[in-house]
Amino acid sequence: MTNAHEPRYSGALRLDGKRALITGATKGIGADIARAFAAAGARLVLSGRDTGELDAAQSTLADEFGVDVHAVAADLAQPQGPAGLAKAAAAAFGGLDILVNNAGISHPQPVIDTDPALFDATIAVNLRAPALLAAAVGADMVAAGTGGAIVTVASAAALAPLPDHYAYCASKAGLVMATKVLARELGPHGIRANSVCPTVVLTEMGQRVWGEEAKAAPMIARIPLGRFAVPHEVSDAVVWLASDAASMVNGVDIPVDGGYTMG
Repeated sequence: MTNAHEPRYSGALRLDGKRALITGATKGIGADIARAFAAAGARLVLSGRDTGELDAAQSTLADEFGVDVHAVAADLAQPQGPAGLAKAAAAAFGGLDILVNNAGISHPQPVIDTDPALFDATIAVNLRAPALLAAAVGADMVAAGTGGAIVTVASAAALAPLPDHYAYCASKAGLVMATKVLARELGPHGIRANSVCPTVVLTEMGQRVWGEEAKAAPMIARIPLGRFAVPHEVSDAVVWLASDAASMVNGVDIPVDGGYTMG
């Protein structure tokens, strides 16, 4: 395990002093992204719904990496959740340089069994919330005039259909296109917006949905590398997109999927 005495990132991949908001920062991919950003030297605003988990993450990252960490509890599914989080996060450090839109949910079910309430909840959390949060943060970045980076954690399910993930695929595909619009409109202000699109990642949620060998085997068979991803493989891509090493990368969606979306 990397620690504060063994830098995980160096050179143009460093984020020293950058002010970054990470949503869904206490679990799974989001927790690993927060750790990666702390290792790269960023100042962090962590967001999630559980104040206890946020406090624990804040303390752990600050102690281990010696970076400034703030925590903001927010329910992004609420109508004013994205705007409230954007305001609170900007206030923590007097503005933001990076937004990582990571928070998301999944309620797998066949199309013919679609539950309207679960469909609406998925769209609210996976599409509406990050899109509105990015718009609010993007507006602040434009006003500040110092550029910035927005990184969307989407999914390979945005690029290729996945059975039993009707709402999820729709929400992530919409989010990828929303991110491209951000790239188009905010690019002239020096603000880059890009997406990463992982295949199944072996987080708690990934294990819950894909943990059964019988279900996992057909999916793994479609991945040329023959396995699912692990969190740091997504985090490394996010750090790169947020860093100066990707200073000319804008409006792309990068599969982190072992070749799954090649077809």
